Amino acid sequence: MHYSLDEIDTFLTVMELGTVTAAAARLNLSKSVVSKRLSDLETGLGAALFRRNAGRIIPTEAAGRLAERFRPALAELRQAAESAAWGGMSGDGASAEGLRGTLAIAAPMTFGTLHLTPLIADFAKAHPGLEIRVDYDDRARDLAREGFDLSIRIGLQTGSALMSRKLCEDRSLVCASPDFLAQHGRPARVQDLSGQPVIGYSHIPNAELWQLQENGRLIAPAVAERISVNNGEAMRDLAVAGLGFAMLPGFIAAPALRSGALVHLLGDCGTRGLPVMALWPPVQPMPLKLRRFIDHLAEAFGRGAPWLQDVEKGPGL
Repeated sequence: MHYSLDEIDTFLTVMELGTVTAAAARLNLSKSVVSKRLSDLETGLGAALFRRNAGRIIPTEAAGRLAERFRPALAELRQAAESAAWGGMSGDGASAEGLRGTLAIAAPMTFGTLHLTPLIADFAKAHPGLEIRVDYDDRARDLAREGFDLSIRIGLQTGSALMSRKLCEDRSLVCASPDFLAQHGRPARVQDLSGQPVIGYSHIPNAELWQLQENGRLIAPAVAERISVNNGEAMRDLAVAGLGFAMLPGFIAAPALRSGALVHLLGDCGTRGLPVMALWPPVQPMPLKLRRFIDHLAEAFGRGAPWLQDVEKGPGL
């Protein structure tokens, strides 16, 4: 039985992405090289991993079982290699030239582009030997299955077997444009929102999204959803256009609040807290590249959410 780590890595990439074309693009290889690696792996294992039909490849049941066992094994091998002496190791396992290996990061689109990219750039400059792969996508990712070292998520994470560290706390803000308020009036209390047009977020029901605390009571006003979208920036822009009230994360609302395009409302009422979390698979020992990057983020956000520092805010729930 003979096979290589390159063949295993290629196999897992095809399993993750679903096509040879996508795997070739991810690995910066030609499709013929990817196909040959798959064939060589099947030959080495003596088992068919894919059914080939009209240019498509469909994983067999054996491929699914094999991938589940290969993923953690390959991750452990990579960790061992990255912990080895690259020539000039410091006492904590870092080489004299900085960290090495690959760091794969998943994060929400808007938060990533606004607030993570500059921090990732600083980290990359400090560790030129480290390859960094970033995937900005609002959907939750299966870190182990998709080959990510960590994910940044916004909001409480329940029922997860992942390790976590809170980086800072954002919060939801009730917002509307000045023109909209001129037509509909400015709410003085939570119940004033009942029946009012709002911009919904399709991933969270309004009854859950529109929860505020007033005088110690949790209230979910019966708002009237006028339009619903699945992206926070789109919600903000629709609110700026005067189409309704919006409940927005602070990191999305803050620029429009500073410019006056939006007004923060009901600041004395508590809204949902939105912890900014770093999540990673429970790998022991924790890879140095991962620990250093999380420490880098924690230091950057150590004084609280920077986007809220000059935005009026009330107590959280």
